[in-house]
Amino acid sequence: MTDEGNREAAPEADPRSPEEIRAHIEETREQLGDTVEALAAKTDVKARAQDKIGAAKENVTQLKDDVVTKAREAPESAAAGVQHVGATVQERPMPFAVGGAFALGLLLGWLLGRGSDDA
Repeated sequence: MTDEGNREAAPEADPRSPEEIRAHIEETREQLGDTVEALAAKTDVKARAQDKIGAAKENVTQLKDDVVTKAREAPESAAAGVQHVGATVQERPMPFAVGGAFALGLLLGWLLGRGSDDA
C-alpha cells in the first residue's frame, strides 16, 4: 500500500502572504473578465457582420477609386478599357467577391421578404 493512501487531507501551508493571495485572486478575476469579454465579442454575430460589411465597403470604395483612376488614364480603345478592368479584378478579386456576395444576399433577402408578404 502506498503512503499516499494513508495521508490525511490536511491543507498545506501556503508560503504567500494574505496580500499576495488577494492580489493573485484580483489578477485572476481580471483575466477571467477579459476572457468573458473576448468570448462575448466572438459570439456577437451582429457586430461581427457589421465589421465585415464595413471592411467590404472600404474595399469596394478603394476598388472604385482604382477603377476611376485607371479609367481616367484614357485607354486607347474599349478593349483596352475592358483589359484594365479585368486586370484589376485579377489583381484584387476579394472586393469583387465580397461585393457580389453582399449584393446577392441583399437580393435574396428582398426576394424572400417578398415571398413571405404574399403568404
